Amino acid sequence: MRLRRIKNQGEKIITNELTINNPKNFKGQWNKLFTNEQPLWVEIGIGLGGYLSKLCKLKQDVNFVGIEKYSKVLVRALKRFDDEDTLNVRLIRFDAEELDEVFECGEVQRIMLNFSDPWPKRRHEGRRLTHPNFLKIYDKILSKNGQLHFKTDNDELFDYSVEVIKENNWKLNFLTYDLHAEVVENVMTEYETKFSSQGVKIKKLVATR
Repeated sequence: MRLRRIKNQGEKIITNELTINNPKNFKGQWNKLFTNEQPLWVEIGIGLGGYLSKLCKLKQDVNFVGIEKYSKVLVRALKRFDDEDTLNVRLIRFDAEELDEVFECGEVQRIMLNFSDPWPKRRHEGRRLTHPNFLKIYDKILSKNGQLHFKTDNDELFDYSVEVIKENNWKLNFLTYDLHAEVVENVMTEYETKFSSQGVKIKKLVATR
């Protein structure tokens, strides 16, 4: 899906109370920004924000940081959040390749990847969010028992991710090729709702180091 650029999208992002425009300044101090010691969960690639906007309301005892690389996507996601229910969530426009410049070692308790771009061509493998280079970054910022949650509809990306996780000495705590057949807590994304209604099985894994 190709999104059109929204007029003044940069200004709309900068002036919104939910967005953090200088995230590197909060490295190791996100608890001070949220003024509490709640666990910190990070979603990389929030898309249109449907998943995170629902999750932050269900989990009031967790702080959330949503990361989106593209301004035209982030400015649309901002519309999903209600001002009165967003004390525990902040959004940043940032590249996941530099996450360790935003979060201190062990500062994050959960990283969530939902329906990430599969980058199917071999020459683009390094852009996949489950590539070993990204796993190294996650390893730095996750706490001792921190978890990586990954959901996708893409069989090839899921199989690739399972193998990469095993090869890099991560432990698979949960693995399913049909998430909706499992009796587990699950908040659906926009893509998940669309694909599952078409009969596509949703895959998910949870991994720790």
